[in-house]
Amino acid sequence: MTKKVVALLPMKANSERVKGKNFRQLAGKPLFQWILDSLLELEEIDAVVINTDARDILAQNGLVENERVIIRDRKQELCGDLVSMNLILKDDIENVVSDRYLMTHTTNPLLSADTIRQALQEFEANSTCDSLFSVNRVQTRFYKADMEPVNHNPGNLIRTQDLEPWFEENSCLYLFSRGSFEKTNARIGERPLMFETPALESIDIDNPEDWTMVEALAIYAKKKNK
Repeated sequence: MTKKVVALLPMKANSERVKGKNFRQLAGKPLFQWILDSLLELEEIDAVVINTDARDILAQNGLVENERVIIRDRKQELCGDLVSMNLILKDDIENVVSDRYLMTHTTNPLLSADTIRQALQEFEANSTCDSLFSVNRVQTRFYKADMEPVNHNPGNLIRTQDLEPWFEENSCLYLFSRGSFEKTNARIGERPLMFETPALESIDIDNPEDWTMVEALAIYAKKKNK
């Protein structure tokens, strides 16, 4: 049966800069559980597909397959740090049929269900777009390595909030149709829509400093909610 929206949540056992981060405890629960809980909170998402080489570690952390969670063992040829994520997504898409796919990462634990829902609504409301990807709005002064100004004139220092905004792909979430991926073999299609995510939700855990910052925010959020 074709599903309407399937979330793709790839998850590997090892990580280079923060060892075992996907399963490390963050403010009371494993890192992967944060984004998974947000995804499962959304009735709009029919299933979450976890493509992984760590089924046993997931089981040790209490996660097994159920009606809405599909765990797929990653093929050996798709394991390793240098494998393109598009190849992993292609394998999932070929095996789990859906009209729409939402892709996100365990390393974006603060991304909320409300923000994900808003992205889904904007994507569905824009019939001219075949995909959506999340971005950070940046309005600051950039220079090249040789000190050449990129986006401003040092002799005419206008306020940073008046600079032309630049948009940074932040990898928090991607939305795309099945047809779009089949055409481009990529999560960003030919007619994408940019979607700004809140700054505090957009932090990606890539190094130990990121972990420390996200952990502090997660602890603060839990105390605030209580």
